[in-house]
Amino acid sequence: MLRALLPKPHILLFGPKFRAWKNLNPLPNHHFLSTSFRYPLKGVEVVGAVLGGGVRAMSGSAVSSASAAGEQLASGNEVQQVTMKVLSAENDDHGGVIVEMKEAMDFEAFVSLLRASIAHWRQQGKRGVWIKMPIELVNLVEAAVKEGFWYHHAERKYLMLVYWIPEGPNTIPPNATHRVGVGAFVLNEKGEMLVVQEKSGRFRGTGIWKFPTGVVDEGEDICDAAVREVKEETGIDSKFVEVLAFRYVVCLT
Repeated sequence: MLRALLPKPHILLFGPKFRAWKNLNPLPNHHFLSTSFRYPLKGVEVVGAVLGGGVRAMSGSAVSSASAAGEQLASGNEVQQVTMKVLSAENDDHGGVIVEMKEAMDFEAFVSLLRASIAHWRQQGKRGVWIKMPIELVNLVEAAVKEGFWYHHAERKYLMLVYWIPEGPNTIPPNATHRVGVGAFVLNEKGEMLVVQEKSGRFRGTGIWKFPTGVVDEGEDICDAAVREVKEETGIDSKFVEVLAFRYVVCLT
């Protein structure tokens, strides 16, 4: 936690365009998390709220394997230099992030960086965290496991670690050589076709209408999977009639 000796409530914004406002009252659209909040101002990467002399903040975006976020902390006539770092990550199609480790770092430094990153992603509402750890950085695997990560799969040159942030059910799919998906073509007695819009995934927010789709669970019959996905996505009970088509896709990644 960053500390600042400030006599009255303050609001500090950290980022490329650093400014500090003193003696401001929070506005209605400020989003508080404990004593910290994210200020809805374009271009600001890291935000902290100072309430009665304490600063908690904090989020930032990454530049390389880790990025510095935050510029200066003003306290009276004193100016302190502060740094906040998080792991570099890319958003995936399902509300999570993917981290590809490339740079060597100290074990303890990685632990601190990982903890700050998870806190940052939790504030952002992220879900799954994927860390692709190259074989050259195997010394950092133990640190990730102790922080709650587990093995998802391994290849000759890397190990994939995963972590689930929300308290709800973990929807990260298990690793497999093949992944079986289903799409349901549903008609009612009026000849109307059932379509849905995704709340997550690559089609989220695009306005595209599509068939209910999903992944077959381990040991599940594909016919039962189609009926289940329709029920889960729409609440509609359906009856399997026949298989209309098969498609096979090879992903060389």
